[in-house]
Amino acid sequence: MSDNNIHVSLVIPTKNEAENLEEVYRACEPYGDEILVVDGHSTDNTRELAEQLGARVILDNGKGKGDGIRVAAEHVRGDIVVFIDADGSHVPEDIPKLVAMIDRDEADHVSASRLMGGSSELHGGFDEFMRLMGSSFITACINWRFKVSLSESQNGFRAIKTEVLRDLGLVENITTIEQEMIMKSLKKGYRMGEVPSHEHARKFGESKIKLRKVAFRYVYTLIKYLFF
Repeated sequence: MSDNNIHVSLVIPTKNEAENLEEVYRACEPYGDEILVVDGHSTDNTRELAEQLGARVILDNGKGKGDGIRVAAEHVRGDIVVFIDADGSHVPEDIPKLVAMIDRDEADHVSASRLMGGSSELHGGFDEFMRLMGSSFITACINWRFKVSLSESQNGFRAIKTEVLRDLGLVENITTIEQEMIMKSLKKGYRMGEVPSHEHARKFGESKIKLRKVAFRYVYTLIKYLFF
């Protein structure tokens, strides 16, 4: 929670994350005034578990993580929104660092950086190499276009002023929403910030991101939001 009477909403997008959710939720509890679980029509007991834990639970439209983030923007009550993944890869103890830059009026939108904080997941295989290479290319293009010095652009762990989130006019349905959020923030003149945060390997289950299926969308949205 903020020390300056600014209310913080924590948003956890989920889909079939029952094995991971309780640990993530418990770790997040000290840092927000409300926790909103936005569920992508899970077929396990994710929603029931979230309700038992005390979260406010809403359903998205079943189109992907980006859709869940857009739905969350309509329902959050806080002044600042923090998005954190349900798979246990993010460090909830770093939430105050994300919020602090906004509290101090140093930024309007703050992203955690695994390039600065290290990653236990983004290395070791061909898919991981391609993801890192693609992410670095996208970030370099954003830095060139908007004259900034971000270290990465794909991390889902971030804090943003609620009024800024609602002003961005987000449209992406999948994980491309993360780069869309950054590019639209910069295009509209909002201030981006970064803090280091370590990325862990997900605790249970497998990643729902299939690189071959979404690669074209990442390139398309990069070009679209950089230049149009």
